[in-house]
Amino acid sequence: MVRNIVVLGGSSHPQLNETICNHLGIPPSNILLGKFSVGETRVEIKESVRGKDVFIIQSGGGKVNDHLIELLITISACKTASAKRVTAVLPLFPYSRQSDIPYNKTGAPLAKAPMTYNKPDFYTFESRPQTPHPGHPESVGLNGSVDGLSKRFSKTNMEESSGSPITVTPHRARFSNTIANGSLKRSDTLDSTKSEVGSEQLNGPSNSTSHGPGHEDNASAASNPSKSSSFQPRPGYKQWVAQAGTLVADLLTCAGADHIITMDLHDPQYQGFFDIPVDNLYGRPLLKKYIRYNIPDYKDAVIVSPDAGGAKRATAIADGLGMDFALIHKERRPTRITDRQNATMMLVGNIARRTAILVDDLVDTSNTITRAAKLLKKEGAVKVYALLTHGVLSGDAIERINASALDKVVITNSVPQQEHQQRCPKLEILDVGTVFAEAIRRVHHGESISVLFQYD
Repeated sequence: MVRNIVVLGGSSHPQLNETICNHLGIPPSNILLGKFSVGETRVEIKESVRGKDVFIIQSGGGKVNDHLIELLITISACKTASAKRVTAVLPLFPYSRQSDIPYNKTGAPLAKAPMTYNKPDFYTFESRPQTPHPGHPESVGLNGSVDGLSKRFSKTNMEESSGSPITVTPHRARFSNTIANGSLKRSDTLDSTKSEVGSEQLNGPSNSTSHGPGHEDNASAASNPSKSSSFQPRPGYKQWVAQAGTLVADLLTCAGADHIITMDLHDPQYQGFFDIPVDNLYGRPLLKKYIRYNIPDYKDAVIVSPDAGGAKRATAIADGLGMDFALIHKERRPTRITDRQNATMMLVGNIARRTAILVDDLVDTSNTITRAAKLLKKEGAVKVYALLTHGVLSGDAIERINASALDKVVITNSVPQQEHQQRCPKLEILDVGTVFAEAIRRVHHGESISVLFQYD
């Protein structure tokens, strides 16, 4: 039995909370979790945590935003109650896939380059200077008639220096008074000038002097609408995107977390966003143990990575078990019919008449692994397994797996899997509760957890 420790379980995964407490030999702590009628999260800790080592277990599956807010409130409540140390245990880290640029369902960036260009010499407004290049036409100026104002000032100075009488139009009189007063109004821009020119053309000139130089300026500005066209961003304009992963790391730190324990981060670089210690446990030992004891003739099987991003993870397992390795190369090529990008998959390696084992860290919509299984069966694989650490399985992922060429899908219970297992007979669940319980015990006693990173 571990003493002077408090384990608080969130509402995201009650079964995992119970498994960890049973392994540690302590009863689950008394905590009240709920929502007010308005929808706000309610957290109330029913026992003292003063001077205790507190571990809060909350996974990132299901209602991710509600679970994240619940975790932040619980961390803050423990720090306010004078807890000695607060450790957030996150089997599946929320927003871990948004550490850089968010991706949409097809995997292509949200801000894409233009498909076609109107001319080979393509410039956006920011990259094209106001001064034209040799042999190129003058670029469009800013909206608000900067060119028109400069021409008016230059002509006014020339007429004043030459001493010739200045022909006054109603608009020029107002423009001159504005210059004398030292301020420009919104009505003195080119938009109002064009509107007055249009009204004079329709209603006729207000006096006999309306055909002076000022009228010529207005007519030239109205006859060349390209000079005064408002700025419109080109199709290649890159929109600004938020990096939610950095924000979540800052929220956990500001709430009062002193330590983070998680498993198989989608991007290992995510640990660099924190100013506090982060222990990223690996699910590889569990997957290797399953391959060694549950797949017949595993030495003749092939470890396959469904994309280039997971190649390092798959090769680590293949090298540890002395197995062959293959890779599925995914190339996204835009089509002219639609804005979506279709991914062309190609197998690099030989899996004919052999068992293929797909290895990845996370499955969400299961689009990638089902397409990979179809390709492997087409290339001659006898049987296709899929071994994944986190099984989110959102949307129609279960229906896709049931109708796919996959023979078995092995995932861990880092998120609740009871409902998924009832709907999909191909699923097999591995328990990670003992791994997190051992990590909690070692962190509490100040022992090294490097043994949990060993693969053999």
